[in-house]
Amino acid sequence: MKKAEKLPAESLQMVARRFKALSDPTRLRILQTIWDKEWAVQDVVKAVETSQVNVSKHLAILHDAGFVRRRKEGLFTYYRIADKWVLQLCNVVCDNLRSSLESQIRNLSS
Repeated sequence: MKKAEKLPAESLQMVARRFKALSDPTRLRILQTIWDKEWAVQDVVKAVETSQVNVSKHLAILHDAGFVRRRKEGLFTYYRIADKWVLQLCNVVCDNLRSSLESQIRNLSS
């Protein structure tokens, strides 16, 4: 693994903001829901089984972090993934978690 470059404080703030946007399970569920197509807010609400206020709050955070795009059409707002890198990042974290858990299981069965 290569050593990360040293970033100025302002850049570190931006990185931290993006990671913070991914730190909530509801936001991760929303990202999974809209993974491969555009969704209307009310459809996201049904899929993640929470209130519209809650979904809208989380979508705003994901939008501010640059992970999703929104489009308004009449009374409806639609969201889709804006940054495909977020999908790769989630896959890296999930693969690492899976590998760690498999290792722990092997160690427990030895």
